[in-house]
Amino acid sequence: MSKLQQAKFFTTVNHLADLPKENLPEIAFAGRSNAGKSTAINVLCSQKRLAFASKTPGRTQHINFFCVPEKDTILGHLVDLPGYGYAKVDRKVQQHWENLLSKYLQERAQLKGMVLIVDSRRGITDLDLNMLEWFCPTGKPVHILITKCDKLNLSEKSLVMKAVKDELKSLKELNPQFGDLSAQLFSSTKRIGLEQADDLVCNWLNT
Repeated sequence: MSKLQQAKFFTTVNHLADLPKENLPEIAFAGRSNAGKSTAINVLCSQKRLAFASKTPGRTQHINFFCVPEKDTILGHLVDLPGYGYAKVDRKVQQHWENLLSKYLQERAQLKGMVLIVDSRRGITDLDLNMLEWFCPTGKPVHILITKCDKLNLSEKSLVMKAVKDELKSLKELNPQFGDLSAQLFSSTKRIGLEQADDLVCNWLNT
């Protein structure tokens, strides 16, 4: 049984001062609204409603922490970041979100890596690139889950995988200081790529 299956809600953070004080490894999950981030977290943890997807994209502006227990202690945290790509959000709220998120991604010592959720039918968007440019200068790894791949045929899967890998290769060549950049196909409904993603997240939590 995966360690992630024991994950449970820990806390919600809306200000940097409220971030957990424990020196435990954290894995951030980021992605465009409606890319399937909440569903991916739920499937990885074998739970239906651990992470909540808002009916209004971009409505949730908080950072949600889920702890992963191990015996009598906590192995680390899965961190659900707000979905981006929203349209109708007050500018003041948007600025608060951007400040909170950028400081968390760029300065949080406990953060070990980021899982970036990308819709297979869109590929890496400009907003995804912005997220990578925020985070990658830290030198920490990024793993991309190319979600909803069950909606593609074999040829389309091959094309989107190549496109994403080519994009990551170009980023790495232009920015050698970036950490490891990897990607895989993933489907929450068909459970494609689940074992690979689980192994990666658990390995990060153990580093």
